[in-house]
Amino acid sequence: MLKKLSVIALTSLALATSATSFAKDSLLDRINNKGVVTVGTEGTYAPFTYHDESGKLTGYDVEVTRAVAEKLGIKVEFKETNWDSMLAGLKAGRFDLVANQVALTTPERQAIFDKSESYNWSGAVLVAPKDETRIHKVEDVKGLRAAQSLTSNYGELAQKYGAKLVPVDGLAQSIKVIETKRADFTFNDSLAILDYIKKNPKSDLKIFWESDDKVGAGLVVDKGNDEALSKISNAIIELRNEGKLKALGEQFFGRDVSVK
Repeated sequence: MLKKLSVIALTSLALATSATSFAKDSLLDRINNKGVVTVGTEGTYAPFTYHDESGKLTGYDVEVTRAVAEKLGIKVEFKETNWDSMLAGLKAGRFDLVANQVALTTPERQAIFDKSESYNWSGAVLVAPKDETRIHKVEDVKGLRAAQSLTSNYGELAQKYGAKLVPVDGLAQSIKVIETKRADFTFNDSLAILDYIKKNPKSDLKIFWESDDKVGAGLVVDKGNDEALSKISNAIIELRNEGKLKALGEQFFGRDVSVK
């Protein structure tokens, strides 16, 4: 009986290993066979992935993914899910890719997943009213009032340069506090600021400084999809060279965000 159970166990292990290998190869198969690739995204994270007034799923990441699919000759099926379970869903095989502004910067995530060529870059920016005359370089914020979330890396950045923190809950409140003269400036993400300025062209805010330290977001896959990921990355490079990524950046942010 023990020998039979061992044989069964070994057979089950072999089948499981075979199934795992097939799952890892299936993304490449679908790309090569011009099939359908499933993509995990939030659908509630404007301007990257959201629903427009007609209810259509759109956003920068969504449209980049569609452009990549068109370049590869495949179809994409988006599966909306919340952020907290998105990468776990990718690992569990509920979808083939994730398109949701993932930079994959932590060693823990890098050990499990791989990221394509970056299709956009973002970093910290310093924003203040257009008539601000005291800020010419980032060091000039010393002693000025920064509207920041106390637990964010942008709050840490403000403290690093000697600014006085005015606590806020997020970007929307930061802007209100600056507009009412209770703070002088704020540090925040470049893409979030570009999105705000594009949607509010009459805004009195201006970007005074941008960090050279930027991170790139790309399409994320489970480990073991190197060849498929190479095809995806080559498609992204072609889209950048052809000006498609620039056009999408201008559409959603008012400028090209595909270059570092």
